[in-house]
Amino acid sequence: MPEKTGNSIRATTRIADVSKNTVTKLLEDAGKACAAYHDEHVRGVKANHVQADEIWAFCYAKERNVKDAKAAPVDAGDIWTWTAMDRDSKLMISYTVGDRSAATAREFMFDLASRLATRIQLTTDGHGGYLKAVTDAFSGDVDYAMLIKQCKRDGEPLCSEA
Repeated sequence: MPEKTGNSIRATTRIADVSKNTVTKLLEDAGKACAAYHDEHVRGVKANHVQADEIWAFCYAKERNVKDAKAAPVDAGDIWTWTAMDRDSKLMISYTVGDRSAATAREFMFDLASRLATRIQLTTDGHGGYLKAVTDAFSGDVDYAMLIKQCKRDGEPLCSEA
């Protein structure tokens, strides 16, 4: 059985004998400090190969369940973390949290382009929002490829990623 790492907020409140609000505030403050550090220091990155992708999660409830959820906050529903990682060093060069729209793709790609010091080979999945965002953000100064995975076993699709 894998070893469990980390603690829930509730477990942390019991260990430290503090309120849930105290732990939450500390996490928020740490997150803001880390984001500010990343924004200031991850600049002028000399990368060769960058891989970009999106990670799905949800806030409060999945998008399809928000309408039936009790007291759902305004920002409830699906949320995506867009990531751009240097293939070789595994440095997270850029990230953006938002929806899966072309506007968020554009914001993400402009942020990535602003952090790089070299021309890169950029690989993304087949999400349609990337194509125009990459073209606009890099003005052609990028080697760009979409990797579209199609998994099959005995002719039957197992997955399709686009």
